[in-house]
Amino acid sequence: MEIQWRKSSKSSNAEGSDCLELAEQGGEILMRESDNPDIVIRTTRAKLRAFLGGAKEGEFDDLA
Repeated sequence: MEIQWRKSSKSSNAEGSDCLELAEQGGEILMRESDNPDIVIRTTRAKLRAFLGGAKEGEFDDLA
């Protein structure tokens, strides 16, 4: 089964190469950079949810 990658509509350039892509496969969440698709990070929904919660609260704003 082919992985269905999704990327944000907020991608920062016309080619959409400045973004992270996400997919679900076998109960895991997969992440990759669109300009380097051979490296895939695997995580769980709970860990992604915790990260996104921290991002929404501004915990990583100093890195952007």
